[in-house]
Amino acid sequence: MFNRVLLTGADGSLGRILRDGLKGVWPVLRLCHRRPLGDPKPGEEICLANFEVFQEVDAIMEGVDAVLHFGAAAEETDWEKIEASNILGTYNIFEAARCQGVKRIIYASSSHITGFYRREQTLSGTEPPRPDSLYGVSKAFSEALGRHYADKYGVGVINLRIGTCREYPVNRRMLSTWLSHRDFVQLVRICLEAPRVHYETVWGVSGNERSWWDNQAAYRLGYRPRDNAEDYLDQAMEGERKSREEGQPLTGVPAGPESDVERLLQGGHYCAINFSGDLDRID
Repeated sequence: MFNRVLLTGADGSLGRILRDGLKGVWPVLRLCHRRPLGDPKPGEEICLANFEVFQEVDAIMEGVDAVLHFGAAAEETDWEKIEASNILGTYNIFEAARCQGVKRIIYASSSHITGFYRREQTLSGTEPPRPDSLYGVSKAFSEALGRHYADKYGVGVINLRIGTCREYPVNRRMLSTWLSHRDFVQLVRICLEAPRVHYETVWGVSGNERSWWDNQAAYRLGYRPRDNAEDYLDQAMEGERKSREEGQPLTGVPAGPESDVERLLQGGHYCAINFSGDLDRID
């Protein structure tokens, strides 16, 4: 279906998984990052670009059939960084893709776009955004931007709302949000290869028994997750024990027990950052 696929953020944690997992799937995988990536392997092209500069983005888009956009600030940070990378940078990606006639964009969105929903709620992906952070706000903007480009210009867009993609879950929350590496690669490939895509939003999550998200949209595209976080229950509980009792921080997870805010809401510690709201008013 595609000859040349562009992967942005190719040297990020998710980009490296895709670089390995998608090797040889299409004739050319063009890898782009802000930093040098080393020498290309067979079937790869390597380019550098600052996504905040439209001319640089337009140049890397030439000859591209589809885009996997994973190049952005990947966590909560200063607004200036989020605005530059996740707002302006994402706009430049969509606009350059339109100008170059790209047919499909898979956008790396995030479950933090709905972080202020309670954990007992099951979400389909059609609910109004309730971002738990400025990072989540930037994802809401970009999903709306994708809808605009799908409706107005006919670019096929799929938002991939990623939960927690890592080797295995390391706490209780991840038993609901975990996405295994192999399920991640499968889902991205299916999103690219699905026919007649206009605009879709799917959850980046494995087949977890405790999932908060109804992923029927992904299943309709052909996604069949192979992994279940419950199979790693012992590792998850051990990771949580170490964090709670020994104060050992885990990558991307603060040490210590969850606060009331974190226990109630899907966004976890992102909801708790600078929180001064009223939990009773968050239905």
